[in-house]
Amino acid sequence: MVSFRKLTQSASVLLLSLTALAQQPAPPSIPSTGFPGLDQYRASRIAVFTDDFGQLARYRDANTALKPPAPGENRVVFFGDSITDIWHIDEYFPGKPYINRGIGGQTTPQMLVRFRQDVIDLQPKAAVILAGTNDIAGNTGPMRLEDIEANFASLAELARAHDIKVIYASILPVHNYTPRSQDFFDDTGLLKKELAEDGLHPNAAGYKIMAPLAEAAIEKTLANQKP
Repeated sequence: MVSFRKLTQSASVLLLSLTALAQQPAPPSIPSTGFPGLDQYRASRIAVFTDDFGQLARYRDANTALKPPAPGENRVVFFGDSITDIWHIDEYFPGKPYINRGIGGQTTPQMLVRFRQDVIDLQPKAAVILAGTNDIAGNTGPMRLEDIEANFASLAELARAHDIKVIYASILPVHNYTPRSQDFFDDTGLLKKELAEDGLHPNAAGYKIMAPLAEAAIEKTLANQKP
């Protein structure tokens, strides 16, 4: 049997531990951006920001299982945020050795963290990079335009060092024509409402326009590649 003295000692240790926890300061709150929806989103991402900022775990198993490119294979990695993440590359580019490495919500600092694992190590001939929307939104905090540009430059420098051609896609326009979109954007509409139900993420009609533009850019880039 456990003695009364030992039980008392255990209870004292537990009490001291609980007291210490109670005395610890509460975790800092995220400063408000002025947009309640964005504030809630950033608060929901605290675990990601602190535990796996670049979200390296997302594609780790898929990268491990991926075989090296076959001789003569023109592998291309589509790299970006949610607009890339939800793009069904296999459907819009059937039979092409194109790989999707988009992660919803990411900013360019996060993409820099995972660029080696999700692009360089896959040995592509080219990378299509569509990023910047979440930087402007402030998903990982306020960012200056020059800092966003610097991250783009760093991605290009890393790619060039490994003989990977970079194709930068322009940041997509947005619209506020639908009820869903008005939760996110102001009164300046740019994108045709039939191309994105939420005002930002392309639907099938939107991707149908994007796909041939991307394919043309890839073909032009690879055609100019040195043998």
